[in-house]
Order: sequence, then C-alpha cells, then structure tokens
Amino acid sequence: MTDEKFEVVPIAHVIGGRREPTDDHWGGTETIIRIDDPRFSEDSVKGLEQFSHVEVVFRFHLADQSDLHFGARSARDNPEWPEVGIFGHRNMRRVNWLGVSRARLLRVDGLNLHVAELDAVDGTPVFDIKPWFAEFGPRGDVEQAPWSTEMLRDYF
Repeated sequence: MTDEKFEVVPIAHVIGGRREPTDDHWGGTETIIRIDDPRFSEDSVKGLEQFSHVEVVFRFHLADQSDLHFGARSARDNPEWPEVGIFGHRNMRRVNWLGVSRARLLRVDGLNLHVAELDAVDGTPVFDIKPWFAEFGPRGDVEQAPWSTEMLRDYF
C-alpha cells in the first residue's frame, strides 16, 4: 500500500436535472454539464459535438460519507440478492466517492454540454469529461450477475 495522494478539483458542475439522487428512472433526464473552470475556453470542447456520448467522472457529493461498507452486502439492502463486496457494486458508497457515467451528448453550447441520462444531480462536481469511443467498449462477451440485471430493470 502506498500513501500516494493527489488533489483533484472540479472542472465543471452539473446544472439542473434532478436535485436528489434516486435508485431508478434516470431515462429521459436532461441536464447541463457547465465547464466553469477558468482555464478552459470554447476551444476545449472543439470537435466534441461529433460524438454521441461522453463519459463523465464526478463526485457523489451528497453521499453520507459515514455510510461506507468495505465488506459484502446485498445491493439496495435487498435480502433476495446475494451479498457482494464493495467492488461488485456500482453504487455511491465508494472509497473516494467517485462516479463514472456515460451520457448521451445532445448538443454543445459554448461551455455548456447538454446531456441526457447522466445519473448525477444538480450541483455535482465533475472532474473529467471524455468522448466515448466505441473501441474502448468491452471486448468479447459481456457477462453480469442476474441480480444486477433485475436491479437495473428501471434504471433508465
């Protein structure tokens, strides 16, 4: 284990959309990612409009930081689903409180990125934005646990 630490600062914030995080029904949610770090100009997003999706790294800023579970537990505390460890979940209870999400890029308006299906709420700090390249998608067959398919049935 190393003691390596580094500081990250938001480059953008989520504007609009949902005000509270929820477990489901993110489909159709539209919001703006406003790049508000003064180091960036409109040149920073040049060419981004050619992509249909962006990958967004953000912080779960509303999460209860005392609610961290390193061991195994059932997703959403549903006893019908198996207990899995922290790295078998994609929830907000992360060691560094980081989320990664793919969103549909609707349009670029200056430093405002209009997106859909970003599962982050109003005010969420954004640390990085990358265009989604199909070549970075999974290679080979994709497998996942049956409980995750059931859990995410109504997510989007």
